Amino acid sequence: MQVDRRSFMGGAGALGALAVAGEATAAPRAGRPNILFIMADDLGYADLSCTGSHHIRTPAIDSIGAKGIMLRQGYANSSICSPTRTALLTGCYQYRFPIGIEEPLGPAAPAGIGVPLDRPTIASVLRTQGYRTKLVGKWHLGEPPKHSPLHHGYDEFFGIVEGAADYFRHHMVMGGKDVGIGLAQGDTPIERNGYLTDLFGDEAVKTIEAESDKPFFLSLHFNAPHWPWEGREDAAVAPTLGASFHYNGGSLAKYREMVEAMDQNVAKLLAALDRSGKADNTIVIFTSDNGGERFSETWPFTGVKGELLEGGIRVPLMLRWPAAIAAGWQSDQVMISMDFLPTLLAMAGGDVAKAGTFDGVDLSAQLKGQASPLTRSLYWRYKGNGQAALRTGDWKYLKLGGKEHLFDLAADERERADHASDDPARLQAMRLQWDAWNAQMLPYPLGSFSEDVRDHYADRY
Repeated sequence: MQVDRRSFMGGAGALGALAVAGEATAAPRAGRPNILFIMADDLGYADLSCTGSHHIRTPAIDSIGAKGIMLRQGYANSSICSPTRTALLTGCYQYRFPIGIEEPLGPAAPAGIGVPLDRPTIASVLRTQGYRTKLVGKWHLGEPPKHSPLHHGYDEFFGIVEGAADYFRHHMVMGGKDVGIGLAQGDTPIERNGYLTDLFGDEAVKTIEAESDKPFFLSLHFNAPHWPWEGREDAAVAPTLGASFHYNGGSLAKYREMVEAMDQNVAKLLAALDRSGKADNTIVIFTSDNGGERFSETWPFTGVKGELLEGGIRVPLMLRWPAAIAAGWQSDQVMISMDFLPTLLAMAGGDVAKAGTFDGVDLSAQLKGQASPLTRSLYWRYKGNGQAALRTGDWKYLKLGGKEHLFDLAADERERADHASDDPARLQAMRLQWDAWNAQMLPYPLGSFSEDVRDHYADRY
């Protein structure tokens, strides 16, 4: 395994000493690992202290990477939420499914839309391996009963169905009124008091500590730090909001509160693993569904949620598994949301080839230090502002706002040195490569929604 000895931006102290290639794999232990998959909502690349935040402190999340592996080249499948969640669930490019080309899924989407019910999912393939499967947090992939998590491989669900919810009212708010299903247990709406980030953390702790003869796959999808901009002390703000979008609210200080509340809940999860004696043989993953927005930091990258610049799709990604992965190293491996299904299935002892056909790749050998980084091509598109992107090796083709660009990410990860004019042959080859891939995907329907960041950002092109 190639190990990058450069410290993470702002995170050298958190990482500690890096392992050399020959020491990257810890001694294997018997038994299938538990899996705790944690995904933040709209967390930017540099919103953690270990990835360079100027003001946010996240010691619990940082410790996942410090006690395992950090991937500086982690990507989301989309620059917006429900398409990435489609890719995570299916292990495929989201553009293969009608739900995956709603950017994001909203009230104008076709009725009854969802991932095909016969499609293998990250939950169903692990359940076949003998796992008890549970989703806590945000779903945003269709409405119960037909397209609830319980119909896509999860044994249990506790969370919100829609794409957002007030942290105290637990519903999306429109026109001053609660709308949608809101907080649910299984397919049933429920009422429960509390700050949503804490409710999700507490439910996840209970799941970790429950006794069972089966290993668990617990997917914890925080809605933090997604709007509305509410910290734990803002219960009085919730009744005053006319809409969850909260365009006139928020601040850097409030954003810090929200991220740090999430980190404190991650600390509770890690403590629960220690108390229950499950920490050693539990895979813990932390990532985000897309790049950050409004109050987020994405340094050294440019771009935000809703853009295919690196800041819109490059996300924090770290993983620990003490029984099989040595602590304190980082990899050059490029990894994307749809890779988690085949990778975790392989780590759980499953046969990926027998489970189905996936666009994602099994990177378990790379993450365990048993193979060198895999060079690959990754593709994105986004209907808003006519965006397209292709990363092949270190080169990136980008189309944004009617203009084409070509960047060498190894030399210029900030996407400022544009080679489109001085390397036209490479630009053309990558354009044709993207076209060939795109021909295999579903076209965008004329009426499909794609969120435009220019509507809400004073500084966007």
